[in-house]
Amino acid sequence: MEVAQNTTLPPAQPVYVLRGHTAQIHAVHFLRQNVRLLSGDAEGWVVLWDVPIRRPVAVWRAHKSAVLTLDTWDDDKIITHGRDNKLCVWQLRQEDEGSLSTTLPIDDAESERKKPWLLHSLHVNALNFCSFAMCRVPDSTSILIAVTGIQDGHVNVTSLPEEQRVATIIDPKSIQTGMCMAIGLHYQANKLHVIAGYESGFVCIFTKDAATNQWQAIYTHKSHTQPILSLDIAPALGYFYSSSADDIITRHPLILHTSEPKTLRTKHAGQQSLTVRPDGRILATAGWDGRVRVYSAKSIKELAVLKWHKEGCYAIAFAEISDERVSDVESAVAKRELTVAEQRDQKTKAMHWLAAGSKDGKVSLWDVY
Repeated sequence: MEVAQNTTLPPAQPVYVLRGHTAQIHAVHFLRQNVRLLSGDAEGWVVLWDVPIRRPVAVWRAHKSAVLTLDTWDDDKIITHGRDNKLCVWQLRQEDEGSLSTTLPIDDAESERKKPWLLHSLHVNALNFCSFAMCRVPDSTSILIAVTGIQDGHVNVTSLPEEQRVATIIDPKSIQTGMCMAIGLHYQANKLHVIAGYESGFVCIFTKDAATNQWQAIYTHKSHTQPILSLDIAPALGYFYSSSADDIITRHPLILHTSEPKTLRTKHAGQQSLTVRPDGRILATAGWDGRVRVYSAKSIKELAVLKWHKEGCYAIAFAEISDERVSDVESAVAKRELTVAEQRDQKTKAMHWLAAGSKDGKVSLWDVY
């Protein structure tokens, strides 16, 4: 990689570039132990990629307008959120892939494709481009979905599969928040915490007060001068992070009074899709300047800059981190214990992937740290 502190190193190059969309990429997401990757674009198309062979295995138009977010609820349920004010849960098992189209939007963006089985379709607000947040309910098979409300500053939380509203959170009236621009959900000591980032640059943590049964802001902080673009949570470290249209990244405490917020002025405005890797070691941002920047999650020190896209980047995703290392896979390969297909799959699972989606309609795949 192109390490920020050593400009004598040659620029990093992606391991591979996936070309299949004609519109800008708004969301990417790994699933099934990294052997599959989802990408969603500004025209509503979703592509499910086979990462080991770099080919599409399912293509459909999930929304009538831009895809805002992609996530998974178990490996066979795909959640898509669109600018058409719909949040959809699709069932797409591995055995279903063969029945769906593999014709990419770049080859045909007009024809309708067969869609996966639609399990849930929720009408949600998408006027402010805010991505939904998801978390699992402890000791339950249910999940919670948080989206912005129609009224400025409101957040609605709904449970699935029940499709029941469980909370409506109103922004504090003591501060001027504007629209909600980013949301996070986190359970702490079996108590739900809702994190919201606002148009004014404020971030807040809300939880329900046991005495009044009302949602209250227990943390309020403003370190950004521009609207929040994204936030993500690192529970193991006890932090969450926010990025904005300005050039600041902020590390906030999840557990109050344990530390003070820490800010980094990056000198690069417009870093969005801030994502923490599942192991909590690093985080990355997608930049309007086409750069993907990697930071230490603990110190928020810049570690590397990935430069390949010539247009702005809007989406990034880390793969799961496997306990198995590439060297272990190669050792098994040397002993001829795996078939060629198994070798590809195992190497894919063991790599530390970072996927970046750009305005150019391409998804670059990187192997980082």
